[in-house]
Amino acid sequence: MGDYSNGIWMMTEPLPPNNFTHRWPAEWEPHRATWLSWPHNRATWPGCFDSIPPLFAHFVQLLADHEPVVILIGNGFCAEQARELVGNVQNVTLLPWRTNDAWMRDYGPTFLQAIDDHPDALIQWQYNAWGGKYPPWKLDSQVSRTISRELNYRSVISPLTLEGGAIEGNGDRLLMTTESCVLHRNRNPNSTRSFIESCLLHALNLEQVLWLHGGGIAGDDTDGHIDQLARFICANAVVAAVAKDPTDSAYRKLRENLDQLEDFRRHDGSSLQVIPLPIPDPICYNGTRLPASYCNYYIANQLIVIPQFDDPADEPARDLLQMLYPAHRVVGLPARDLIRGLGAFHCLTQQQPCARDDVNLR
Repeated sequence: MGDYSNGIWMMTEPLPPNNFTHRWPAEWEPHRATWLSWPHNRATWPGCFDSIPPLFAHFVQLLADHEPVVILIGNGFCAEQARELVGNVQNVTLLPWRTNDAWMRDYGPTFLQAIDDHPDALIQWQYNAWGGKYPPWKLDSQVSRTISRELNYRSVISPLTLEGGAIEGNGDRLLMTTESCVLHRNRNPNSTRSFIESCLLHALNLEQVLWLHGGGIAGDDTDGHIDQLARFICANAVVAAVAKDPTDSAYRKLRENLDQLEDFRRHDGSSLQVIPLPIPDPICYNGTRLPASYCNYYIANQLIVIPQFDDPADEPARDLLQMLYPAHRVVGLPARDLIRGLGAFHCLTQQQPCARDDVNLR
């Protein structure tokens, strides 16, 4: 299939046939658990780290009321703090695995759902901390493999360097992603767009990839993760981040993304319903704009947690999601400090879907 040398996967042959034994469920489908990593890297949240663990604990408590939560807590003070704040919360499991940072969405595995009687599986993407921006990342890059062994899941190892926040699925074989991130030379420099798309289609049992140009969220260090820009709310509808003010530096690129979504057609000719989700007014720290987007919400079992920015747009965004997800309770949590780490609640999480025949849901 290929050669691996000097840390770079070189593709030399076509992908083998996919027997389509698994599917990638949408995030709103029932979860077996949510996986998290306890925040411990002070450099990630300059000037506000002390506020992050209590906020994280509140987030965990909310999730644990709706589904099991598994948290990697490392050792030392980090582990002691986690045990103190959430160790007695029902439905929470703490594992002593070390990580470099807390962004489980990006270095964790993509869990798959087995079709028929096949074993559970997950995908291990290659990981280099958003294009090599934040060394070291060795511990984070090992998390997917460790989870696979812990759960005894079949592991599908992809040649792609990819973060989980870069892909969004609708549960019906359609994926959204961005050219600005996934095609960036700091991730897969020797791979063509055609090869990358083939890998995505193959690994996730997809029919089609919707490519947005990406970008638009100022301060975003991911090169344009889709989970800041657009999210599926059902198989044929999306919310898309937009800027209200035409003078906002984010306005043009977000408008381009919106136009692409409205122009998109599936192979059967059907279109997507596109619902604008305005971003808050600019939020800055030390003169630098932070990546604030309501699209970075997380969907748990019967619960949605949406970031709140102490902005007039908070309540309308929360109300919109409540209307769009009537079977879920939409809860807002403060995120002004959280986004100093350049991510929010979706970035912190990775969902593990239920098996198709699992009816023991909370």
